[in-house]
Amino acid sequence: MLGEVETPRANAWNAGPNYWDEVMGDRDTPTDAPRSEQPEPPTPRQPRRPRLLSPLTRRIMAVNMVALAIPVVGLLYLGPYRDALIQSDMEALRAQGEIFAGALGEGAVGLTRAGEAVLSLAPAQQILFRLAQSSNLRARLFGRDGAALADSQRLSALGATVDIEELAPPASMNEVISPMLDFLSRLELILSRQNIEKHPTAPGESAADFPEAVSALQGEITGVVRETEDGVLVLSVALPVQRYYQVFGALMLSKDGDEIAAALREVRITILQVFGAALLATIALSLYLAGVIARPLNRLAAAAEQVRHNLGREGVEIPDMSARGDEIGDLSGVLRDMTQALQHRLRAIERFAADVSHEIKNPLTSLRSAVETASRIDDPVKKEKLMQIILDDVTRLDRLITDVSDASRLDAELSRDIAAPLEMEAVMSTLANLYAAGSDGGNSAVKMQTYGSGPFSILGVEDRLVQVFRNLISNAVSFSPRRGSVTLTLRREGAWIEMAVEDEGPGVPANKLKDIFSRFYTERPEGEKFGAHSGLGLAISKQIVEAHGGEIFAENRTAPSGDVLGARFVVRLPAAE
Repeated sequence: MLGEVETPRANAWNAGPNYWDEVMGDRDTPTDAPRSEQPEPPTPRQPRRPRLLSPLTRRIMAVNMVALAIPVVGLLYLGPYRDALIQSDMEALRAQGEIFAGALGEGAVGLTRAGEAVLSLAPAQQILFRLAQSSNLRARLFGRDGAALADSQRLSALGATVDIEELAPPASMNEVISPMLDFLSRLELILSRQNIEKHPTAPGESAADFPEAVSALQGEITGVVRETEDGVLVLSVALPVQRYYQVFGALMLSKDGDEIAAALREVRITILQVFGAALLATIALSLYLAGVIARPLNRLAAAAEQVRHNLGREGVEIPDMSARGDEIGDLSGVLRDMTQALQHRLRAIERFAADVSHEIKNPLTSLRSAVETASRIDDPVKKEKLMQIILDDVTRLDRLITDVSDASRLDAELSRDIAAPLEMEAVMSTLANLYAAGSDGGNSAVKMQTYGSGPFSILGVEDRLVQVFRNLISNAVSFSPRRGSVTLTLRREGAWIEMAVEDEGPGVPANKLKDIFSRFYTERPEGEKFGAHSGLGLAISKQIVEAHGGEIFAENRTAPSGDVLGARFVVRLPAAE
């Protein structure tokens, strides 16, 4: 390349043994650090095994089903609805009881020979049976003394008693889930009514067994809700049988809660049917959603694992899902860019290793030849020349190894450096004044020109950018003729700050304008000592500028006649907001 600035370094011969220990390694010192200081190697991941449902799919299904089940469980609790049905049935039972009691008061109360009004048992039983048959109720009549006089479910004739019991309806398909529904009904009953009376079932029932009947004998109308041993609700209403405000007995109408249970069961079955359909739809949508999310992620993970096993070599690509337009598409694009950057970096490392090997081999070959020749020559003058060659080769190796070390650390150092606002006009003015003050009469003069009023602020690392411009200025000075001039220019073009270093030298060959930024490319002025430069200066400068999001390129300045007036190196960096 055109040359670069170099920081003065100690010669390898007088640097002491520690220098070679650091650069080449001490052969007497073990290269392996103690085990406690070595980082543990990463544990290799186990190969992925195919699964019917991925963990992400299971989580999506669980969340969706829980979200669906919570309102369904709430709907299955029908306590207020059941209480409304009970209240409605109790009111209907009371209305029917008033009809029954009125009919008994008018048709079953007669006069004795002594003129006393009494309740006639035979007409009362007939009226009770006829009314109870048409209403599907159980009607019981108690006398003034509380004794049971009549029961619509017990027929008495010739001293015998026949109990009437209705058969349960045949089981239907819905009875498959009947135990669960019955459990919900009983649970609601317990939650809504803490103290539920048990319905007496003794055959010798009397009014004393029923508090509502006792109240009816006292002229009050009372309703009670009870529960049988089987958990069936029984609704009872007791009314006084009276005529002209004279109580002759107590009428108690009762019915079971089968209709209420059936109504609740039908509502719950409907809710469960809707829940089942919604559950199937939820599972299907969850599987679709999981497939839209989990399957692409599995593909990306499998491709990334292949990249890891192949160490980023070409031939393995991350699937392109950017057309999705969502976060997974963004992830796919980022992984593809990362993979391409990794492959580019690996190729660069391979090329860099090959270039370093080639560049080190040349001075080593020369050094080996000189050492072998020196052992066979007795002429002191020739030996002195060979020793000078050996010294030059060692110095060249020293410079080369140092520059290679700097170049290899550059990426890591740039990633650790913190960018800060930087005024480039002040930086370049300082550099121009520094070179102008250090030049003598024979060196090229360095001056600066600013175009426009700025601002010329950027975000960057000052030390690194100063390194770039020191390298460019030193190159320009070395190629400019004696008493020539090197001009630094600064201007702003929209969102970019453009800086240039111009010299009056022979320019750059047209076919080498890009090659001069390659590693180990060296093209120096005639007469300059061979091997004085490693050829990494402009390559490092390009790396620094690109790390700042800018660009660097070279061009020739030409006169109207087409003659080359010199070279121009241009650096463009994004302006600070």
